[in-house]
Amino acid sequence: MSVATIPTLPRANRTIGAILVDAGLITPEAAEQILRLQRQNNLRFGEAAIRLGLLTEADVQFALARQFDYAYLRLNEPSKSVSEEVVAAYQPFSPSVDRLRAVRSQLMLRWFDKHEGRQMLSIVGTARGEGRSYVAANLAVVFAQLGERTLLVDGDLRAPRLHQMFTLENKAGLSTMLAHRSREEAIVRITDLVGLSVLPAGPVPPNPLELLNRPSFDELLAHVRASYDVVIIDTPSLSSGEDAVPIAMRTGAALAVARTVQTRVHAFADMVAGLSAAGVAVVGSVLNDVPKQPGKAAR
Repeated sequence: MSVATIPTLPRANRTIGAILVDAGLITPEAAEQILRLQRQNNLRFGEAAIRLGLLTEADVQFALARQFDYAYLRLNEPSKSVSEEVVAAYQPFSPSVDRLRAVRSQLMLRWFDKHEGRQMLSIVGTARGEGRSYVAANLAVVFAQLGERTLLVDGDLRAPRLHQMFTLENKAGLSTMLAHRSREEAIVRITDLVGLSVLPAGPVPPNPLELLNRPSFDELLAHVRASYDVVIIDTPSLSSGEDAVPIAMRTGAALAVARTVQTRVHAFADMVAGLSAAGVAVVGSVLNDVPKQPGKAAR
């Protein structure tokens, strides 16, 4: 990221102009030109800049977000650490992310409550390719943008994806921590997104289900529950094995993910019923690729 900060001045007290100059979006000379028009016509800085054609509405939103510590990244400056698939990190005001924020609001109403010890959530699905990792990663980002200390855990020890989405090495992670081959250093802070940390899956083990049933998994979850406001765990599909069940039982709650056309209704219903019978609160569901109109689909 090219955004510079001034250590002695809180970001919320910095002007939009200063943030935009530091980001390289305008030159100091352009900022002076904008300020002159702002004063002459009693405009906001962003309005004056747009009128002069020096900035876009997206540029102004970016500066406002930086001013109020609402972290997100610019699509024309892709981060080295975050894939563009993490759309909440790049397009936080898009309709798809608005829907993710609506999911976040429902989860906060129905489940998350730190005082009650309800800080963890499993993302579950019946088959591969339904978008569980997409939902998990983007939900983690919108929780971090809310100011919550958020940990995203890749609990898919069979076909992990989150290390790719956040450009992380996968030499250490959940599998090595459960096997006592690594410690907390396996958890990586995503510096471009304040408040977000990721625990990748680590090397694929030969015995994922056995690892997840070890006492070390309970110990790890107790530790992260004390350290984070929100913990979101991506899980493997039920078609790949039963790993999601012990994970969801330990978190206490699950968000069920399905994909239009792909997910079989009876398999989804069986999954929800099975989790409920195991004492897991299925607190909601997300349907990916809902058709907008015939022939067109949107995530």
